[in-house]
Amino acid sequence: MQKNLSPPEIARLALQCLDLTSLNDADTAADIEKLCQRAQTRFGAVAAVCVWPRFVALARSRLPASIRVAAVANFPAGALDPALALADIKTIVEAGGDEVDVVLPYRALMDGKTQECADFLQQVRAASRPLALKVIIESGELASADLIAQATRLALTAGADFVKTSTGKTPVSATPEAATVMLQEIAASGLTQAGFKASGGIRSVQDARIYLDMAAATLGAQALTARRFRFGASGLLNDIEAVLAGEASKPASSAY
Repeated sequence: MQKNLSPPEIARLALQCLDLTSLNDADTAADIEKLCQRAQTRFGAVAAVCVWPRFVALARSRLPASIRVAAVANFPAGALDPALALADIKTIVEAGGDEVDVVLPYRALMDGKTQECADFLQQVRAASRPLALKVIIESGELASADLIAQATRLALTAGADFVKTSTGKTPVSATPEAATVMLQEIAASGLTQAGFKASGGIRSVQDARIYLDMAAATLGAQALTARRFRFGASGLLNDIEAVLAGEASKPASSAY
């Protein structure tokens, strides 16, 4: 990515790659209605909205076809429970969803159950086709570069379209350190269509720029489209709209 892009140019790129998300336990139909309205800004539309499986049909009915509907599976616990994940995916598919964000059984991976995790992902991939599949590895919990790399490879081998950092429900979400490992594994895989999603704790255009720069440096500037790069966020849109309205971006979060 060109280093001299202005904040509004970065904001517009982030908007086009944004999965506007609402995954609160108490979400209601009214909340999802508002989310779908927010997704269609005066500056353009987000890439997708991301909701609970039970709200997929509602979101799909309130959005143009150009905005994709994503929903989560095996979320947020990431249990080694294929039946639960497959039930979620069945709901998403039947309700007209476009994308599945599934949590890898990361605790099982930490316990050395590599084959069980691989089998889980194979079942998930088979059940979710032809929808796009994003595998959430929960990088903040895996913590070590070796485990993050292993989880990324497992997801890509299973046929994931995106590897995603986090659920946003743990103390540590997306970090540049984890993103570096994940992006390097995507590049090393040779899978030129595989994408990356940074999720959790990204609240400003300045935060977004860090990840966009990293992705461009590792995967090439051509990867900076919604087909290969996403942000999962609920609060980032506020700063995007502020910047596009002519205001200054908030500073980068202290974590960055």
